[in-house]
Amino acid sequence: MVAGVGEDFEYRTSPDIFVAMQCNSCGLVYLNPRPSVSEFERIYPLSYHAFDFSAEEFGFVHKVRSRLEANRLLALCKGLGDDAKILDVGCGDGFHLRLLRDFGNKNWTVEGLDASEKAVEVANKSGIKVHLGTAENNDLPENTYDLAFLIQTIEHVEKPNEVLPAICRVLKPNGKLVIVTDNTDSFDFKLFKNGYWGGYHFPRHWNLFNCKALTQLAENSGFEVAEMTTIVSPVNWVYSIHNALVDANAPKFLINLFTLKSTVSLGVFTILDMILQKLGKGALLRATLRKI
Repeated sequence: MVAGVGEDFEYRTSPDIFVAMQCNSCGLVYLNPRPSVSEFERIYPLSYHAFDFSAEEFGFVHKVRSRLEANRLLALCKGLGDDAKILDVGCGDGFHLRLLRDFGNKNWTVEGLDASEKAVEVANKSGIKVHLGTAENNDLPENTYDLAFLIQTIEHVEKPNEVLPAICRVLKPNGKLVIVTDNTDSFDFKLFKNGYWGGYHFPRHWNLFNCKALTQLAENSGFEVAEMTTIVSPVNWVYSIHNALVDANAPKFLINLFTLKSTVSLGVFTILDMILQKLGKGALLRATLRKI
């Protein structure tokens, strides 16, 4: 069934109208039709935020997010040995890897993998080792990494059912994969799913999950689910309002109050989502999977 219809409200890379469908059985939300992989350079412009989320560009928001994400990452790394190897798949400009390097165990080996030459260039300039490639196509050795992250990445890939087995291949036996992605069982999705929901990120998010759909994917890919929970994020709330304002041709100053640089709106919706997370309805899903 049709879940929602919308446009690229954020980057205006296409004049097209996009349709998000939802599976009646498992609840997976997917873009149909979708751009081809050959169109990535168009739908991910050089100004795309994940290619260079820098302190210079994002200021106070970068500082707050860095501290929050560092705490989350280190909690997920608890129990890793001094010689642990960590891989961030779809690492963008290496934001999370830099946090692990700066705040984590100095003996850990942290590496990234990304399909964007621009992102890899930015990451490597900061001293982070990032491989150019995808989960399915790379030269990484099997049974090598203790922990892998897939943070706000699985929603961007064409075939999640090929990505997870590929990550499973490079993990050591009993290695862990942590997935963070948008939650379609959240209140923000229910309120804005007809077209403005920030999690759609038209046309860049191709597969969006709830607990049932993500569990099913994990179990079919060589993993068992160690934990499935929701976590706090204000981003989809902020961009849902942003998208509605863009569609209504609202004044630019009003639209600019609802972006990744808007400290007030991000703060307000962080508090709201903290309350919702206590009810198990946080804006993001976080799954910790263990290689069988």
